[in-house]
Amino acid sequence: MSNPDNYDNIPDVRDGLNKKERAILYCLQQTQQELGGRNVPTIMLYGRVLELVDISQEEFQSILNRFVGMTKTSDQ
Repeated sequence: MSNPDNYDNIPDVRDGLNKKERAILYCLQQTQQELGGRNVPTIMLYGRVLELVDISQEEFQSILNRFVGMTKTSDQ
């Protein structure tokens, strides 16, 4: 029997998002609605994402940075 966790990082054919990316966007959307459209603190979002998927802080931050188009440079 195969382990479903092996497929967590494979992008979905429908939208190109993997399970962790989709969880982040889902939690972001839900939390923004609860906060009346205000910005969501990163730590609050991370806590909610952890309820859905096992993800490290570094991987979480990397995905967020990719979503907003930030890249890590040697100046930072």
